[in-house]
Amino acid sequence: MPSRALRDYVDLQRGNTYKGTLLGLPGPKLLGLGSIQRNGGFKGGSLKSYGGESDARILLRPGDVYVSLKDVTQSADLLGAVARVPHEVEQGRLTQDTVKLEFKDGAPISLIYWVLRSPEYRGFCRSFATGTTNLGLPREDFLAYLIPDPTPARLQMVAVLDALEDKIEVNRRMNETLEAMARAIFKDWFVDFGPTRAKMEGRAPYLAPDIWSLFPDRLDDEGKPEGWVVTQLDKLLSVLETGGRPKGGVSSYRYGVPSVGAESITRLGEFDFGKTKYVPEEFFNSMKKGHVQSRDVLLYKDGGKPGLFEPHVTLFGDDFPFPRFAINEHVYRIRVQEDFGQNCLYFWLSTEAAKAEMRIKGTGVAIPGLNSTQVRSLSVIIPSDGLAKRLDRILEPFVTRVLANCNEARTLATTRDFLLPKLMSGEVRVKDAEAMAEEVL
Repeated sequence: MPSRALRDYVDLQRGNTYKGTLLGLPGPKLLGLGSIQRNGGFKGGSLKSYGGESDARILLRPGDVYVSLKDVTQSADLLGAVARVPHEVEQGRLTQDTVKLEFKDGAPISLIYWVLRSPEYRGFCRSFATGTTNLGLPREDFLAYLIPDPTPARLQMVAVLDALEDKIEVNRRMNETLEAMARAIFKDWFVDFGPTRAKMEGRAPYLAPDIWSLFPDRLDDEGKPEGWVVTQLDKLLSVLETGGRPKGGVSSYRYGVPSVGAESITRLGEFDFGKTKYVPEEFFNSMKKGHVQSRDVLLYKDGGKPGLFEPHVTLFGDDFPFPRFAINEHVYRIRVQEDFGQNCLYFWLSTEAAKAEMRIKGTGVAIPGLNSTQVRSLSVIIPSDGLAKRLDRILEPFVTRVLANCNEARTLATTRDFLLPKLMSGEVRVKDAEAMAEEVL
């Protein structure tokens, strides 16, 4: 197979260290190891900005490709993994752990990107790994990797892969927008008490009359709408439980029923399938608790750095991330009465007030976390006149669409991962690849 070494197409620009005191200040987004998915691909989410001075050579723009030539774990999942800066990151900055690929004139950029996402390349990275505790991929070995010639057939395959990734990215951005819209509605009703404040100020109604009339006309002495009650979550609960794992853990199981741990509890519409672990079918069937149902709210129970508890909450359902799965002992499964609703529960536990209360309750012990008594004692506001149930129904289409987008993205990713090995081997004809893509796009 005619090919050329990667060094014929690229030069490398390594990043450098940064000052922790300048994190969060206006500036480029830091694109370190945490911004790269396992085995390649961009990982958004909680990127931090950096307000310090940065050499122009280590700044990144949309479309730029960067790589990790190290991994702090023995899995080597990040060793040599590449990512492409998405459009919404207007400017990024390399760290000491990431390296920019500076393409020479005429380099087939997209072809190189996808070749560096292929299983063959991932195997190459693992075979050339150096070190024991922290793994490294020598620069010269990386640059020696062979890139197949950009034949018309390969470039057409690359176009199909680009289209699949673009659609996955569109779904991700749509989900962020949908959740932001739902969160804004919830915050206006249940946190800022917008309709009641509007009534007090004599402003015009901005909700349907039948809903507007359900909001009280004034706030009480505690600053909440009259007739609304602050109580404990325990009053609403129908399910609060954790799951479990077999003795000896799950590291030896490659197949079975998926088991979700605390590391997978991030936010609505997110799940890292690269972290999937399994329990045997027999163990799953023997579990008396911890079987996840559609629209369960899952809460991070314990873990993290000593002395600091950072709560995470999500909602899974409609076969996302799996039609059938369990949780382990580090995750709570929570359901509440229908009069409040699972959607309202998720958005309530995601408010800054709820997170602040969880941080206080979960911090200060050797292993930061929340016991069941602390979860039951969490504060929650109960509106009058069935408003929670009405809001839960209003939030439902937003949540349903997010979960549908997640399932579609999973199908797109599966198609992409099937086609990737064929980029090198040429086993699949371009027309067949295009037909497969059309079925899911």
